[in-house]
Amino acid sequence: MNNLLQKLRFIASEITLGSLIAILSVFTAVASYQGSMADSEQSTHNVMGQQRLTNANAEYLTANQLIVYDYQLYDSWYTNENEQKAAYYLENFSQELRNRIDANATDIFDDTYYEAMYANANALFADAQTLFEKAQEWNRRGDALQLVMLITAVGLAFAAWASLLKEESKMRLLFAALSIGMFVYGLVAYLSVPAVSG
Repeated sequence: MNNLLQKLRFIASEITLGSLIAILSVFTAVASYQGSMADSEQSTHNVMGQQRLTNANAEYLTANQLIVYDYQLYDSWYTNENEQKAAYYLENFSQELRNRIDANATDIFDDTYYEAMYANANALFADAQTLFEKAQEWNRRGDALQLVMLITAVGLAFAAWASLLKEESKMRLLFAALSIGMFVYGLVAYLSVPAVSG
């Protein structure tokens, strides 16, 4: 047992502990920096998503108003026998309604009409959804990097405590081993951090 402890003493040497403290300090700083950048990207994508969502809602409400207006104008145009008044109503139709009339559609207010009227709103809703999904990806990356930072900080603490103990102390050897274990665990966790698509 004593022979085994003597052989393992090198992991608690000043060089090993000094190297661990340096490596874990840099590792913690890198994980912290990358985690902050991920949090920043998450916030940016969330704000952009909220902007798109606000614009999409405004476009949706505008489209609703235009549809109601089209219905009113169409009824007046369809039932009006005065050509001059009918022309006035026709000129004020939305482009989408005119397209349906020009296409001689059987049902003027069909799915094609509604899809065209809501096209801008739907495109903005889709953009907002994409941005929120991207924000979630950055959030997952940031959370994973926070875990890496926690692991490496604990490993750094073990190495620091080990360096304060006497060389013949069994606790020094234990803390050094725990520090190395945390370094390996941190490295595995770092390599498992999810990337952000695109």
